[in-house]
Amino acid sequence: MSKTTVSASNAPATEASHGDAIGHGNSPAAWTCVIVMLVGALVCAIAFVIASTPFFIGGAVVMVIGLLAGWAMRKAGYGVGGSKLKNAGH
Repeated sequence: MSKTTVSASNAPATEASHGDAIGHGNSPAAWTCVIVMLVGALVCAIAFVIASTPFFIGGAVVMVIGLLAGWAMRKAGYGVGGSKLKNAGH
């Protein structure tokens, strides 16, 4: 068996290059999801310190709500490249 190397010319065509913009999730849907989930994580952290199970569960529920809100906003067109975010020509 011989060892072979793959040259750059044999790389898959779908591979991203450094010049491609990948977005990084900079959209209202992503920001809403992250902010709501951070509030839920803060509630969970405080509840953990004061040993309150109901508040901890409430914080976890807020995190799930944040995830669902981000998903719903993305489906509504507020995600990266969404229909509600298209530039109107300015």
